[in-house]
Amino acid sequence: MRSGSGTPPAASCPSASARTGSTSLADEGLSDDRPKRSARTLLGPALQVAASLLWIPQAALISLSVGDIAAGGDIDAVLINAGGVLALGIVRAVVDALGGRVAYRQARALLSHHRRDALATLAARSPLDAGRPGSGLAASTLGEQAEAIVPYLARFQPARLRASIVPLAILGCVFVWSWVAALVLLIAAPLIPIFMALIGWRAKAASEAQLVELGGMNAFLLDRLRGLATIRSLDAVDLTANRLRTDAESLRTRTMAVLRIAFLSSAVLELFAALGVAMVAVYVGFHLLGQLPFGAWGSKLSLSEGLFILLLAPAFFEPLRDLSAVWHDRAAGEAALEALQRLAQKGERLPGAADGASADKPSSLAPLSVRVENLRFRHAGQRAPVFDGFGLTVAAGEHVALLGPSGTGKSTLLALLAGLSLPESGRIVIAGETLTDRNASLLRRRIAWIGQTPHVFAGTLAGNVSLGRSDVGRAAIQSALQSVGLEEVAARRGAVPVGENGVGLSGGEASRLALARVAVAPQTGLVLVDEPTAHLDTRTAAAIADALIALARGRTLIVATHDPVLAARMDRIVRLAPSPLEDAA
Repeated sequence: MRSGSGTPPAASCPSASARTGSTSLADEGLSDDRPKRSARTLLGPALQVAASLLWIPQAALISLSVGDIAAGGDIDAVLINAGGVLALGIVRAVVDALGGRVAYRQARALLSHHRRDALATLAARSPLDAGRPGSGLAASTLGEQAEAIVPYLARFQPARLRASIVPLAILGCVFVWSWVAALVLLIAAPLIPIFMALIGWRAKAASEAQLVELGGMNAFLLDRLRGLATIRSLDAVDLTANRLRTDAESLRTRTMAVLRIAFLSSAVLELFAALGVAMVAVYVGFHLLGQLPFGAWGSKLSLSEGLFILLLAPAFFEPLRDLSAVWHDRAAGEAALEALQRLAQKGERLPGAADGASADKPSSLAPLSVRVENLRFRHAGQRAPVFDGFGLTVAAGEHVALLGPSGTGKSTLLALLAGLSLPESGRIVIAGETLTDRNASLLRRRIAWIGQTPHVFAGTLAGNVSLGRSDVGRAAIQSALQSVGLEEVAARRGAVPVGENGVGLSGGEASRLALARVAVAPQTGLVLVDEPTAHLDTRTAAAIADALIALARGRTLIVATHDPVLAARMDRIVRLAPSPLEDAA
């Protein structure tokens, strides 16, 4: 046997914590009925483009009306034109609102799809995967940063489509009446996207830095909240507060940098848009006065034609102004989308994570035999294997203690037996069936793994025992709590919830709660327990050992421990020695 790091990495995301903390490893698998990603429809943005284009006939009707009034025309024609403007305005408002609503719904649907992909990937990654993102980073990305995708899809992309189509349509209309006015707009328009692109590159980099800073700060805060009792005991509250204050100040600086860039892009756009409109207005005005008699295809513009061009000039720049207003949404949205995609990247997969979802749970209690043959395994990124040629046989119903110093692979062996990862070579045989990726999910249904720090969710004791399993009734929960000695605690607390990570419970009570979760799973035939009495006083450790042995009656039990008293109560002790490679190093 060879040894490397004997303790698997701690669960680093909420779903993994629930999976590896202290529950029965009855893996329900990942649902195969998740909706497939549909092609992104352009219905919402197209409706908004159509609403913007309706301003062209409105401007034409307004300019005709003003021309008729200036020429002393009949009031009836003006009223008809006004009715047309009103009707087009109503249609434009309805179409624009409908387009915004559709675009928003599409954005929410796509965000939900990316979130499901990221959550499914995180849930399918093995607890032994050292590259799995931390729970604080995952929670921040999924819950807070991911929301930046919605304005990116619902506002920026429609604005980009409008900026690509509407100015060209308006330019064509202006060109019909005056090639000079069209030339002015054509010269002014490219300057805006060029400067926006230059500013946008910097905005994206600043947004990515801000999101990284935010994710790191959230991860730091979550980690310190979990260890608040330890921080207080070591009198490190002020040190932690100063570190948090420094991180918050750094985040403030990066956020202000992003806002400065956003305001700068808006200012640049307003400058060029104002100059473009002013130049068109100057040309039209002097042309109507006869000072610039060229540019109208050999004839002079009428009042209606000149007014039509003037009304279209601001509308020419309006889509570009809207694009500038949501340019920051693009930078933040793309950064958030990349962060979600990084979460969805495949890592070391939990064996059988997508299999066995529809299989029936075993109803009978039968101990499982365990046989390990020529096992070889190493953690990712490590040269020395944890095990090399290791073998172990445990008879059905036998109680075995794994005893050895830290780093000899006790926790890693339990994780391998639980099917949380597969060995490089060799075989693990559970109840006569070789553990593989195909059957790992089904075998985990009959295996319970209690980790060193069982995770306790915010909720009632009963909810922490049932863990949402519909087949666990109230009577079974009460019986389980009574079997591990928590009936008085349950009666005293009633419906009062415990805090996340067991706030409100002692270490011994949290360990008993982990045993109660196994007690309500009658199909469990193999119980794997990692250091159940660590960090407990002698009296509490003895009580936990009594409850564990009573729970394991009629089941196979394998305990990794440093406690010689607990090890002596097992049927057999297997001593794990340090790796020869590690000793040589």
